[in-house]
Amino acid sequence: MGRVVKYQRYQRGKRRRRLPYIVYRLLPIVIIMGAIAAADYAERGWAFISSKVPPITASSASPANQTLVGRATVIDGDTIEIAGQRIRFNGIDAPERAQRCQDVSGKSYACGRLAANALDEFLVASRPATCKFIDWDQYGRFVGNCARADGRSVQEWLVANGNALDWPRYSKGAFAALEASARQARRGVWQGEFQKPWDWRAAQRDHTAPSEAIQSPSFAIVGQSASCNVKGNISRKGERIYHVPGQKYYDRTKISESKGERWFCSQDEAEAAGWRKARR
Repeated sequence: MGRVVKYQRYQRGKRRRRLPYIVYRLLPIVIIMGAIAAADYAERGWAFISSKVPPITASSASPANQTLVGRATVIDGDTIEIAGQRIRFNGIDAPERAQRCQDVSGKSYACGRLAANALDEFLVASRPATCKFIDWDQYGRFVGNCARADGRSVQEWLVANGNALDWPRYSKGAFAALEASARQARRGVWQGEFQKPWDWRAAQRDHTAPSEAIQSPSFAIVGQSASCNVKGNISRKGERIYHVPGQKYYDRTKISESKGERWFCSQDEAEAAGWRKARR
């Protein structure tokens, strides 16, 4: 009997001694996971906090001293999004995502996509981004002057590297010297031939080939051509959402141009204008 009791005590002692060993093995994993979570929160903390707050809108925000800070998602070469709010860079214009340019040898390349990728790499290097309010544009986007965490101006960097142009209509020449330097050094779009972004957009709006027109009156829809079939709808909450053929609510979505709704010729054009894609 005594031997049995001693054996049982021995076994309990072994189990008690195993616990610290297990904790010791798990402790490094817990520390590493905690460090990763802390680093991620430090980088995106503002966005987590702001996700519970409705995005700033033209009707709700007070323009004076309005600032947005957070991890930026690149929409295109001159537009980002922070915590659900679209932000258009003030005073510059970058090639649209669907726009193509010619390089020094005359070969076509996707300059709009290249500008967006360059912007993403620039912002990733020093987060978060800070944008100070200037105005609201016609699409309800927050127009602002933006900088990285290290204080470098996003607009100045884009223009200096030939990924965007000074837009005199809004900049009053603020970035003209940087543009001249980029042009002289043949950086970015200045390496070859290209169409200024505002001219490219105007050409896309005005271009409707005869073969694209809808011939049958029974199918004619005001403001739409056969190729421009993306529906830009404004929800009851004022959110700009676009629908493409094949989506669940495409057929039942009606476009009222008097309310600011519109047709787009591509998803890239819709997103460049500040619309987001419908989830279904």
